[in-house]
Amino acid sequence: MKALRAGAQRAVELITAPLVPDDYLDAVAPLRNPRVLRARVEAVRPETPDSASLLLKPGVGWAGHVPGQYVRLGVDVDGVRLWRSYSVTSRAGRRDGRICITVNAIPGGAVSTHLVRRARRGMLLHLDQPMGEFVLPAPLPAKSLFVTAGSGITPVMGMLRSHLAELADVVVVHSARTREAAVFGAELRALAGHGRIRLVERHTAADGRIKPADLDELVPDLFARQTWACGPNELLDDLATHWADADAAHLLHVERFRPTVTTTGEGGTVTFTRSGTVVETDGTVPLLDAGEAAGVLMPSGCRMGICFSCVLPLREGAVRDLRDGQLTVAEPGDSIPVQTCVSAAAGPCQIDL
Repeated sequence: MKALRAGAQRAVELITAPLVPDDYLDAVAPLRNPRVLRARVEAVRPETPDSASLLLKPGVGWAGHVPGQYVRLGVDVDGVRLWRSYSVTSRAGRRDGRICITVNAIPGGAVSTHLVRRARRGMLLHLDQPMGEFVLPAPLPAKSLFVTAGSGITPVMGMLRSHLAELADVVVVHSARTREAAVFGAELRALAGHGRIRLVERHTAADGRIKPADLDELVPDLFARQTWACGPNELLDDLATHWADADAAHLLHVERFRPTVTTTGEGGTVTFTRSGTVVETDGTVPLLDAGEAAGVLMPSGCRMGICFSCVLPLREGAVRDLRDGQLTVAEPGDSIPVQTCVSAAAGPCQIDL
């Protein structure tokens, strides 16, 4: 019987060559393949004029997420597959197996703009398993504070939707440019209206950027709370200093969407050797962004120097780590791995891709 099945399989393969039967099955049921994880867009819900939530049905290989984690999505834009990371904003363990991600359209952002403006029901996306350690502990804290700005609310929303019933004392301090631009603004205000959270909402266009000193007044028991913060690097850097000065750094948990850039190089010509693409860059542009802008299909992951999914060999030349200014130099014939998401050209360089 086993030999008969093997023979039948071989016959089907000969008929369908050069494709294999799985290729046809994937076309009919694209979520069935556990080795190639995909997700199908089930619904698109606008959140603000520049943001939208996508309800996704993951394929059979989906392992489930912990609230606060993010996923990498592979999106085909103008014939090029680009990968970006987005926080899961839905509660964990939904009975229907769906998850939500929420995207803010960034000016000049190829993927974010594509998803917010052009995502439609039935669209297929490539998907990675969830990652990230910006999650709540077990047991849950007696008192918690969430400090967010802009799209920094997205991982926190996943936590609140999953755990709010178990959190006894919750304060949310959220900044957005205007009331209308606040993603999940209506939901947060409703939770506050029902006494589920204490909400402090700051509209920076009118009130200016929130500062750590403001929190001392807004949250009198600030350092008696476990705190989760997500937003622009400048805000997070200020919070880290404020908590450290109070000997409370252990109470602050931070999620960064972009690496902290402290040093830039001179820039130079970047040559992607296998594709033959040559790009002129300045010292502020990560190799990953420079390659993608030139149409090179770049591997990527978190895009902030954590997951190492973007590592490529530096074959010759010099690059500078944008976080600390460290210079990496390769002589002809070398093959030195560099993180392209946090490295910029520091003179002419050659990348093996």
